[in-house]
Amino acid sequence: MEVEVPPANRVDQIREELVSLRGRHLRVRANMGRSRVVERTGTLVGAYPTLFVVEVEERRGRKARQSYQYVDVLTGAVEIYDHDTGERLFDFGFEGQQL
Repeated sequence: MEVEVPPANRVDQIREELVSLRGRHLRVRANMGRSRVVERTGTLVGAYPTLFVVEVEERRGRKARQSYQYVDVLTGAVEIYDHDTGERLFDFGFEGQQL
């Protein structure tokens, strides 16, 4: 029997995993609402207590920084993929489950 991990601990797990991935190239897919989904590829440059920052390449060689919250990763509003393999890094399987 698998023990259910409380959501607060899951946020800590997400943060710890992202701290270990600092400097890695990732693909981030964010649901911005109103059927707007943004996909960006960049380098994880920082993991802070409530959010993490990805530096992405913009047009003409400029760089921009995008910040995302760990809670959004937990709820599925933000999905993170390994750039090399395309594998989704966090999947909590909430689809079809009652919260």
